[in-house]
Amino acid sequence: METPLTTTPPLPVARATWALIRFRPGYFLANLTGRVYFLAMRLLPGLLLQQFLDRLAGAAPATASLWTLLALLLAIEASRLAANLLGDWGGASVRNANGVLLRANIVGNILHRPGALPQPVPPGDAITRLDDDAADFADFPTWLPELAGHLLFTLVAFIIMWRINPAITLVTTLPLLGVAFLNRFAWQRFLRYYHASRQADSAVTGFLGELLGTVQAVKVADAEADALHYFRHLNEERRRRNVRHNLFYAVFNSAADNLGDVAVAIMVLLSAQALQAGTFTVGDFALFTSYLFFAARFPADIGSFLSEIAQQRVSLDRMQAMQPEARPESLVQPQPIDAAPPPAGARPPIPLDTLTVTGLTYHHQPGSHGSSPPAGISQINLTIRRGSFTVITGRVGAGKTTLLRTLLGLLPPAGGEIRWNDQRVADPASFFGPPHSAYTPQVPRLFSESLQENILLGLAAADVDLPAAIHTAVLEPDIAALEQGLDTVVGPRGVRLSGGQVQRAAAARMFVRQPALLVFDDLSSALDVETEQTLWQRLLGEEGQPTILAVSHRRPALMRADQIIVLQDGRVAATGTLTELLATSPEMQALWHGDLVEG
Repeated sequence: METPLTTTPPLPVARATWALIRFRPGYFLANLTGRVYFLAMRLLPGLLLQQFLDRLAGAAPATASLWTLLALLLAIEASRLAANLLGDWGGASVRNANGVLLRANIVGNILHRPGALPQPVPPGDAITRLDDDAADFADFPTWLPELAGHLLFTLVAFIIMWRINPAITLVTTLPLLGVAFLNRFAWQRFLRYYHASRQADSAVTGFLGELLGTVQAVKVADAEADALHYFRHLNEERRRRNVRHNLFYAVFNSAADNLGDVAVAIMVLLSAQALQAGTFTVGDFALFTSYLFFAARFPADIGSFLSEIAQQRVSLDRMQAMQPEARPESLVQPQPIDAAPPPAGARPPIPLDTLTVTGLTYHHQPGSHGSSPPAGISQINLTIRRGSFTVITGRVGAGKTTLLRTLLGLLPPAGGEIRWNDQRVADPASFFGPPHSAYTPQVPRLFSESLQENILLGLAAADVDLPAAIHTAVLEPDIAALEQGLDTVVGPRGVRLSGGQVQRAAAARMFVRQPALLVFDDLSSALDVETEQTLWQRLLGEEGQPTILAVSHRRPALMRADQIIVLQDGRVAATGTLTELLATSPEMQALWHGDLVEG
């Protein structure tokens, strides 16, 4: 279940963080201003307390009354409270905006991949990465204001304390050296342990996602006990790796914290000696105590920040692995995240006159050009004219589905050219979609929503001719038999519908968008002969017959086709009408008279 990291050069943590800061600079500025003011203003109460105590002890002239001191302290704390609220608001806004941006970019890059390529990580693992890893890195910029405020406080506090007593102040710098040593020792282990922990999390969620999607197969194989045993094994491995990572992290932070406590203890002992020697006042002691309990924690903050950088390196790599073909910088590419999306089908259609394919090639395995037969398709030439019905047929494994997927950009072509009305289609994946074309694969995907929502997929019912699409797809009898008609929830992947109903619902989804080109991959494979006849009759008998490209081996489709393209071993074996091919093509004759043709 281990998922290798992407081989693409990684995006540096610093560059990615800077990109997120610039994405919503106003939010970050609010977070920075609030946190720096809140932390740095801790200096004033210490100074006020020093002056007040020295005045009481007679070591300094009277400057302000007790009530004045209390009023000043109250005003300072009230302003710090307001600054803290501003910083928290800015931090929450930074986290939310960055999280949306990261997830939008990842999902966008995934959707721009060729659709038929397998996803680089299992669905369950992808959810974990989109949730945890994106959230972790989205939050990382908020560490900087916290660290900046603590750094400013510590530097100014050191200057003030150095002017009072350099020897005691010097003690507080020792933890910095200790944390630097600890970090040098721990850095690679942080990376290794955190990556192993996240991989174990991904293994559990990935297997869980696969298990929930294949419950029926597990039950049919009577493999419930084995599946649960493996699931327990993955959870035990996750527990072991997480415990190791969390324990190492806790020990590191505890060591850094304890170094600060040691510095405070030494400061108290040295201060006692200085008080006895008369070189240190009660006010000085109060100021040192007020400052050191916070300043001595700064080395621990540095250690936590450095360990956080190591974790962000892992999070960035895991997110990049979800989009291996995309540029690393695209992960943090700014884009509008609060603008309304353009309405579906908003781009102006280009009417189809002629679709021409020349030399289209795709091989499933690199270097398979010399194989016999090739794994994919090679040098496919075809022409489709407006209003025609073209059927691609051939034996199992001839390359029919691969041809459709390569034409539509769902697989990246290795060569060839596609022209729409003599204009070259540079990016088939972006071009071949509504309103230019619509596609139904062999196994259509429905969502666990109502049947109507599965057909419309975001379109407004008032803007389309839904009844006409349902009629063309021969869905009226099925909808009438459903308990809630079009409002019936079909379940995950349409499990409440038959295979034929799923295919015709997907077909209605195409028809309602009225594209220039309809592309079917074995649409009628799950239909009975009568329903199939009715579907083709309604589709081909409409006024202004649509242009259709379909993969089929069924006789009703072949008999109605204006053009049949016979594939054999990934190449075009013959092209023509059914009558012509039955007279001239041995492959078509074998298909027509053999067991491969149904109906």
